[in-house]
Amino acid sequence: MRKVIVWRHGETEHNAGGIYQGQLDSHLSVRGRAQASTAAAALADRGPVRLLASDLARAADTAAALAQRTGLVVEHDPRLREIHVGQWQGLSHPEVVERFPDIVAALDQGEDARRGVTGERVQDVRVRMRAAFDELIARMEKDETAVVTTHGMASRALVADVIGLSYQQAWLSLVGLRNCHWAELVQHRTGWRLASWNVGVTTSVGSVTDR
Repeated sequence: MRKVIVWRHGETEHNAGGIYQGQLDSHLSVRGRAQASTAAAALADRGPVRLLASDLARAADTAAALAQRTGLVVEHDPRLREIHVGQWQGLSHPEVVERFPDIVAALDQGEDARRGVTGERVQDVRVRMRAAFDELIARMEKDETAVVTTHGMASRALVADVIGLSYQQAWLSLVGLRNCHWAELVQHRTGWRLASWNVGVTTSVGSVTDR
């Protein structure tokens, strides 16, 4: 059985401040670096042989912690980036609700609306994430494990697509991955299954955040 671990990056200052990042580039905070180091120790024990990451700094920083422990070379892929949230980037949630009430209302109703007017829909993210995933699987040998280091919304979009959940089903049933938590996809003869979701560890500087 091949396994793919989908790993969300560690905390950034924007995460801690409740700011929409989308594809804004930001490095890990002090807490985020501690999270990445602790999670990397646990993931190294899974014996990964391939390591992919979004090319945004927060995901690249997180993957680097695992590369340091395993000696793996990180393959950076822009298709693994977070959903682009357009005009929401750099805004807090209260600011988004105030400035874009119609979009927020549509999302609350389960509609896959374009984020921030000029951003992406989740379906756009699913397409690019799945293309990267399929290319990875085509290169994996039997029983290999790979780690894909990415972002919150991107993680849920990929996992949902791989196991056959619609956008609305995933939105209603899968809470967002916490910082530096991961999901594990396992390939069975009948297809891919979700073996675990939101798995993580607690760092010496506190629990991981949910944003």
